[in-house]
Parts: sequence; C-alpha cells; structure tokens
Amino acid sequence: MKINAMSEQHPPPSDGHYVTAMSHFYRGEVGRIMAWRARLDNTTNWAITTTSTIFTVAFSIERVPHIIFLFNVAVVGIMLWIEARRYRFYDAFRARVRMLEAHFLVPVVMQHAPMLEGDWRKLLAEDLLMPGFKISRFEALGRRLKRNYVFIFIIILVAWITKIFLHAQPRITDWRSFYHALSVSNAFPGWLVAFFLFSTLSIVLGISCWAAVHLRGEFTDFGPRRNWKI
Repeated sequence: MKINAMSEQHPPPSDGHYVTAMSHFYRGEVGRIMAWRARLDNTTNWAITTTSTIFTVAFSIERVPHIIFLFNVAVVGIMLWIEARRYRFYDAFRARVRMLEAHFLVPVVMQHAPMLEGDWRKLLAEDLLMPGFKISRFEALGRRLKRNYVFIFIIILVAWITKIFLHAQPRITDWRSFYHALSVSNAFPGWLVAFFLFSTLSIVLGISCWAAVHLRGEFTDFGPRRNWKI
C-alpha cells in the first residue's frame, strides 16, 4: 500500500499534540523491540543450556559415544534458525525506532533545528499499514551466527574432538588411530563423521566471515569518534 498524498505542511517539532503522539508511539515501539530482544536471549540461553547438559553427560560417562555431539550441533542449529526468525521481527521494529530517533528526536533535542529531509513519514506510514521485514532470512541468520552462535559451534566441535581423544579405545597415537576412533559402530563410519566435522566448521566460519564483511551494524569502530564528557 502506497501513501500518495502527503500533506505539504508538516507539524513542527514544537507542536504539542504531535510531539505527545509521536513520543507515545516511540515508547511503544521501544517496548516492542525490547520484548523481541528478550526472545532472542531466550533461544541463546536454551542453546547454551543444552550444550552444557550434553557436555556434562559426554565427559562424565565414558561409555557415551562421541556422536552425542551430533545431536548437540543439531539442537543448536535449530535454536539458531528460530532465533534468526525472531531477529527479523526485532529488526523490523528496530528500524522504526531508529527512524524516529534520527528524524524526530534529533530535531527535538536540537530544539529549533529543522527535521531531516526525506520521505521518512511516508515510509513509516506505509510500514504501519503493511509491516514488512527489512532483512532476509539469510542475513538474519548471518547476524546471529556472527554475534553468538559461531562461538557455541566452535566450542562444540572442540569438545567433540576432545571427547574422541580422551575416551578412544584403543588410545590415539597417530592419524590412522584417530580416523579409526571417529567411527561409531557401523552406523557412523569414520569418513562420515570427519565429513560432518569439516563441513560444519566450514559452513559456520564461512557464513560468519561473510556476515562480518557484508553486514554492518549501527555501531562501528572505524567511524569518527568523539570524547564524551558527562
């Protein structure tokens, strides 16, 4: 839905009714993104709790096969997918908040400064009528993977290899014995476990590196800095 007709006279930042309405709108949007932010924390906590539980079982009981970490990777992958979906909702509402901060709050803070130019009112009105996501599923997954889950996956893979070395029978002495220790009966041959370890590490690092290069956040270490004296 498009907003074709926009009033040429926009209420100034000092208009009391306009400022009050926009302030309540801003506060409501902040509350909404905080709710979605809490949901992001929940899925991360679930992933960490599941990983901690599996680590406890795997290292305290020697007869538990190392393939249990395959289940760990699968569970964390599901949590990542759920969190990426939630992040798209969070980002959609966060974009509204940033638009209000840049185009509405800045003129209010600067008092008589004019509002920034552009069709931000039109874009905001269209998004209120027909809300839409601002990033793709893959971008959301890359952001959450780069931010949190890459470390969880790497820790799982390191623990997996550590479990193999600690509880291998017979003990690992060379590459051949390590390859033999990768297999779990006939269900999971060594080549399949090795392929899964290598592919998981490659996918996780590949997506994380892509996200680090192509996806930029609001905060940066490379932009202009100013000393804050409060």
